[in-house]
Amino acid sequence: MFDFVRKHTKIMMGLMFLLIIPAFILVGGKESFQRFNEGGSTVAKVAGQDIKQTDWDNAHRNEVQRIMAAQPGTDPKLLDSPEARYATLENLVQQRVLAAAADKFHLVTSDSRLARSLQEDPTIASLRNPDGSLDMARYSQLLAAQNMTLAMFEARVRTDLSQRQVVAGVAGTAFSSGAEADVALNALFEKREVQVAVFKTADFAAKINPTDAELEAWYKDHSALFQAPEQATIEYAVLDLDAVKKGIQPNEQDLKTYFKENADRLAGKEERRASHILVNAPKDASTDDRKKAHAKAEELLALVKKNPVSFAEVAKKNSQDTGSAVNGGDLDYFGRGAMVKPFEDVAFSLKKGDISGIVESDFGYHIIQLTDIRAPKQRSFEEMRPELEADLKSQQAPAKFAEAADAFTNGVYEQADSLKPIADRLKLNVQTASLSRTPAPGAKGVLASAKFLNAIFSSDSIEKKRNTEAVETAPNQLVSGRITQYTPAHTLPFAEVKGQVRLRVVGARANELAKKEGLEKLAAWKANPGAAVLSAPLVVSRENAQQQPVQVVNAALRADLANVPAWVGTDLGEQGYAIVRINKPIPRDVPVEAQLKQGREQYSQGWAGAESRAYYNTLKERFKVKINVAKPVAKTGIDAG
Repeated sequence: MFDFVRKHTKIMMGLMFLLIIPAFILVGGKESFQRFNEGGSTVAKVAGQDIKQTDWDNAHRNEVQRIMAAQPGTDPKLLDSPEARYATLENLVQQRVLAAAADKFHLVTSDSRLARSLQEDPTIASLRNPDGSLDMARYSQLLAAQNMTLAMFEARVRTDLSQRQVVAGVAGTAFSSGAEADVALNALFEKREVQVAVFKTADFAAKINPTDAELEAWYKDHSALFQAPEQATIEYAVLDLDAVKKGIQPNEQDLKTYFKENADRLAGKEERRASHILVNAPKDASTDDRKKAHAKAEELLALVKKNPVSFAEVAKKNSQDTGSAVNGGDLDYFGRGAMVKPFEDVAFSLKKGDISGIVESDFGYHIIQLTDIRAPKQRSFEEMRPELEADLKSQQAPAKFAEAADAFTNGVYEQADSLKPIADRLKLNVQTASLSRTPAPGAKGVLASAKFLNAIFSSDSIEKKRNTEAVETAPNQLVSGRITQYTPAHTLPFAEVKGQVRLRVVGARANELAKKEGLEKLAAWKANPGAAVLSAPLVVSRENAQQQPVQVVNAALRADLANVPAWVGTDLGEQGYAIVRINKPIPRDVPVEAQLKQGREQYSQGWAGAESRAYYNTLKERFKVKINVAKPVAKTGIDAG
């Protein structure tokens, strides 16, 4: 028997796989399988291909990381809002549509086109050495920071270029004549001389005095407006890099080895002090002007080479860098990266007291004198111990986090009735909070995460009061929570909201009176213009509303001017009603040639954008785009009437 097993190992392993895996799914792994399946739900479909929830989550995480890297001060809550997440989904759908179209139309990017694009990339251009060659070490470091290899980056650029071709044919051939642009722009910038009468809701409020019975009846009809949201008191634990670092204690030998290997780097960077003389010669200057500037720099170089001690005096009289000239050209101390590269390369190659030759930069021609070198102070091991420990903890934390993340994910699931066991094991703090389904004003971190709140307020979490699954709320950050006390949504009692009810009822009825009065006056003043009580004449336009409500400006510009003066009424919403008399149209100010040209260009760009969007919408239909997630609706006030 055992001899058969040894000879047919692969067959036996396959048989065991077929027997064990279904049992795992049907018995012990049922709940895990369900969670996995839920996590992989389809959120959109393009050309028959699914976009999964995990695709969306990964795309949004990458987008958040990109924005935070570019704009570190951005509030993370804004990036995790339903609107921001939906925008990421729409972008992901667009990428898939363009990819499908590029494949369907056989649009490819040649190696030469890819090379040209990479050469034109300003970020890559900044990594070039003085001889024009690419600094591959810095290039690889830049890509590694984005978790990409060179091959991955070039593949992404190639794909991007291919997808751009899909709409380039439409956007690149869009055309609008100057006459068409002028017609549209003249209408856009036209003005109107108007007189206005506003019937404000607030002016009619004193006439409204509802009874308690009326208020209570209105409250019953509009009870949905007075719902207290569901509330939960929770305990939660967060696993992140900071939490992991607290549990790391580098040993003494590792610290000493790291000190020996990195003492120079940790001690700081060398700084240099220099003075310079600048002769301006911008890159866009003519060849003759640059020749003259170079000749002037050669004259000044000869002067200071002949008499080095005169450098400061020559700089004061001749340097065109007005900021440093008054100080004899002194630039104070600076480290690498502070100056433009040609200047830096020369400054860090000189010896103290040396005067350079002519150094060319984008600003012009420099003559540099190195006046001092400040070497970094070498500190002892004990002085550097805090920094050494912090560095080693930071280096070890990602690997430790990966291990802890597995333990955390499994722990909150396996002992689902409490967070304490896994918190004690990983030395995490169990915190408490009171919250609702939407982040509270000023909420930060995990308590502002829609993903975490959705997990907390899931039906399973509410009913069983078990730990949520480990939710990734940020890169290298997991959180799990459990409800300890839950209060469902409920209608607030009338006595508690009576004041709010009265404000709404009074506001609604006063608004009705204001509109009624406005409509009556409009009819009367049309019949008898001499009886109208209006403001002094104003000239309004889309550029200058003269502090008038937007509804007034729009009504004035849209009014039929076959007969002037023309009368229109416009609803101001909760603010009341307005009557507008349009005395006359005023043509657009004649633009100067530069403004006319700029306006026509912007109109052409807008037209090209509109055609591109229309073409993209056609592609969405062609590739049968379906988004299964409802688009978030902007919250608006509710008219009490």
